[in-house]
Amino acid sequence: MLPRNLEQPLERFYEYLRSERELSLHTQQNYKRQLTRIAEQLMELKVESWQQVDAGWVRQIASKGMRDGLKASSLAMRLSALRSFFDFLVHQNVLKANPAKGVAAPRKSRPLPKNLDVDEMNQLLDVNEDDPLAIRDRAMMELMYGAGLRLSELVGIDLRNISLSKGDLRVIGKGDKERIVPFSGLAREWVAKWLKLRDSIAQADEQALFVSKLGHRISTRNVQKRMAEWGQKQAVSSHINPHKLRHSFATHMLESSGDLRAVQELLGHANLSTTQIYTHLDFQHLAKVYDEAHPRAKKRNK
Repeated sequence: MLPRNLEQPLERFYEYLRSERELSLHTQQNYKRQLTRIAEQLMELKVESWQQVDAGWVRQIASKGMRDGLKASSLAMRLSALRSFFDFLVHQNVLKANPAKGVAAPRKSRPLPKNLDVDEMNQLLDVNEDDPLAIRDRAMMELMYGAGLRLSELVGIDLRNISLSKGDLRVIGKGDKERIVPFSGLAREWVAKWLKLRDSIAQADEQALFVSKLGHRISTRNVQKRMAEWGQKQAVSSHINPHKLRHSFATHMLESSGDLRAVQELLGHANLSTTQIYTHLDFQHLAKVYDEAHPRAKKRNK
């Protein structure tokens, strides 16, 4: 049972959530569960009132949650409930300031996107049908995998943006940033095959490289749908989506070259840290590259 100095302010807060904020019963129960656990922890720490709690105590609560194996999302929820409660106490003139304001929950780990291995990619791209839409789809997939494009970049390509003779194309990435990316080999071959058929499908005034069967610029949703269908048709074990082709490009390029900076440029990433996440790059590899490349890190000959 909680001591009166801890329990009474909580009861007033719960009433506020119910009558003034009119939160759902489920949300109210979540607040109560999180705050009750915090109050119990404060009791264990010999804290007798909410006025005693400062940022140091809040950090201890967060640290204990982490030691207890609380997930980042659950800990974020717990601290959010505490911040809301302290805001209420500040509004009630019980506290002068909210001690939980400056304490951030640990960031949620970002799940790494999955890639296809080279054999799975070859299986997916082994499309040899004569149907114009099948040729278009293979050209799209070859180009996404061959140039590491984002879905929005793929559908945004106009005829004037691509040069088969040079083997490069201009794309507009995030933040309207333009970049030139190379493409060659099978990507170049299948884009050329598609271009021979495109005019028989595209509307006369359509400038898009890839068009739908109605002759207009293909939509992102249509590309997603078609790639998922090809994944099933080609019996690829995992679900296929456009980003998986981009990520596979990044992973395979890095595995072959080890050149993180070049992969960053090809992907159009503003920050190197983003490329590290996409490509599963681990610290040991970074350390090895650093040790071998940095002039002040190289071992001196004795």
